[in-house]
Amino acid sequence: MNRFLYSLLLHLALPLIVLRLLWRAWRAPAYARRIAERFACGLPPLRPGGIWVHAVSVGESIAAAPLVRQLQARYPDLPVTVTCMTATGSERIRALFGDSVQHCYLPYDLPWAARRFLRRLQPRLAIIMETELWPNHVHQCALRSIPLALANARLSERSARGYARFAKLTAPMLAELSLIAVQTEAEAQRFRSLGARADCVQVTGSIKYDLSIAAELPQRAAALRQQWGAAQRPLWIAASTHAGEDEIVLAAHRQLLAQQADALLILVPRHPERFNGVLELCQREGFATRRRSRGEAPDADTQVLLGDTMGELLFLYALADSAFVGGSLVPNGGHNLLEPAALGLPVLAGPHLFNFLEIAAQLRAAGALLEVRDAGELAGAVARVWQQPAVAQQMRDAGREVLQRNQGALQRLLDGLARLCPR
Repeated sequence: MNRFLYSLLLHLALPLIVLRLLWRAWRAPAYARRIAERFACGLPPLRPGGIWVHAVSVGESIAAAPLVRQLQARYPDLPVTVTCMTATGSERIRALFGDSVQHCYLPYDLPWAARRFLRRLQPRLAIIMETELWPNHVHQCALRSIPLALANARLSERSARGYARFAKLTAPMLAELSLIAVQTEAEAQRFRSLGARADCVQVTGSIKYDLSIAAELPQRAAALRQQWGAAQRPLWIAASTHAGEDEIVLAAHRQLLAQQADALLILVPRHPERFNGVLELCQREGFATRRRSRGEAPDADTQVLLGDTMGELLFLYALADSAFVGGSLVPNGGHNLLEPAALGLPVLAGPHLFNFLEIAAQLRAAGALLEVRDAGELAGAVARVWQQPAVAQQMRDAGREVLQRNQGALQRLLDGLARLCPR
């Protein structure tokens, strides 16, 4: 399938795309706003001639944050524009960068929308985070001689097989990229075999290891726990949970409450459209629940605090004694395990970590990660780190050591980008 046929099929699918967008807008009102941006219409005022960074959703936005800040420091005269595809990603970009960056949704990968978007933005350098590849956007950059880098790139064996089935579309697209900064040598080889130019593929490692935590964050979290009267309460967090996981987490928490009656769980669903549903689930299951979004401080009777806010997941992690990272008890692939590790938390996760295989392997080998399969194992793991301080401390130290050992990818990536966009 070549790019012409791909574009034709995309146009034929437009009614379905619009219906899906309307359905998402019904479930999450934030999707109803700025719909025109998805077709490169009604774009906000954008200063042209800068650097464009695309981070599809929340995870990529967080990973991009250190890169964006370094680009702002290195190129202070160039505007930085950060795009995404989801409402949650947009919220996170605003929370991370405020007005220091330009922001809009990336238009759908329609040739005319890509042309209109790039005519407005006219970037000197384009950067796509991880593996969010859109043939028409890539091709329009190539037509305008805009260097385009794929940063922190990931490509699993499964994804590589999928791309290989559409080689006539994939190979020309990859050949138009100026830099592919991959996390591992195995991924580098997969990109080369799919058609990327060998001299454009560079192993830099994962910039997610270059996460830095503001010194005031743990201090602010400790002060809030003290304010809640919860400094001595056993407190754990289940973060970025997906449908099907909340029930398991709550079942585990019920077991923990039988052992520690004052145990407190911070439950943070991944997607905001699920906040109300998860609240109803907590109440239906009989848990005394408060909502973070309403500023409701947990009292001595509170059993669950629902983390139904945007842009403060790191702060919620900092409040906890241990962290379960969601998307892993269901086959979603998991989420960023390094955020709680960077905060010195023992990290727990389910078995489905295929989006973070290398990171999970390193944390597991170091003894910083406990993997669980069900509610009983989850409750047992949380109880273990509560009841065995030496184990908890060993996991904290091991997690931080893994981060320190793997840092440097951001500098290698910036060096590669500097060759595409000299100061």
